[in-house]
Amino acid sequence: MAGKVFFSVSMSLDGFIAPETSEELMGRQWMELQRWVFPLRFFRENLKLGNGGEEGRDNDIARETYERTGVSVMGKRMFDAGEQMWPEDAPFHTPVFVVTHEKRDTWERPGGTTFHFVNDGIESALDQARVAAGDRDVRIAGGGETILEFVNAGLVDEFSIALSPVLFGSGIRLFEGVDAGRIALKQVGAEHSPRVTHLTYAVRER
Repeated sequence: MAGKVFFSVSMSLDGFIAPETSEELMGRQWMELQRWVFPLRFFRENLKLGNGGEEGRDNDIARETYERTGVSVMGKRMFDAGEQMWPEDAPFHTPVFVVTHEKRDTWERPGGTTFHFVNDGIESALDQARVAAGDRDVRIAGGGETILEFVNAGLVDEFSIALSPVLFGSGIRLFEGVDAGRIALKQVGAEHSPRVTHLTYAVRER
């Protein structure tokens, strides 16, 4: 179990990673936030949107993030939104552990994605995810509340932000309620493209 625990999100310049409600997903602001990823060859192929697409460093980063991920962990809010929007062949192609109070049987999808529902907290979900991931990494997929819970519990090793040139004004902030007295960061990477700036940080206890 040598892998890292990480998250990787797109974020607006004013610190938001999603609109306030799931009904606003796929709206104008969210589409602007994610604009950098839609043309990418890897994204198009992974979601079976057709052949072709842009290559280059943005595409490499999207592919590398996918390839390092052995398991994803997410909260119930993200799962509920995704259950309505993901194609039948969900885009993870790995086990996914959903942190929830709802009791539900394992849900297997075509293409290798299997959702497991965990009712006893983030530590239990992470323990199960680490076993399933083997020597690959565990990605905390979201949403913002779940990411923050893992960060404040000291369970995240590193994270990356795709900083998009868009302003939200309101919505779900990535670090709203972070335990800043406990968390220290070290910047370990910064790359930019015409659409987005990729920032990577290691996380440690202060």
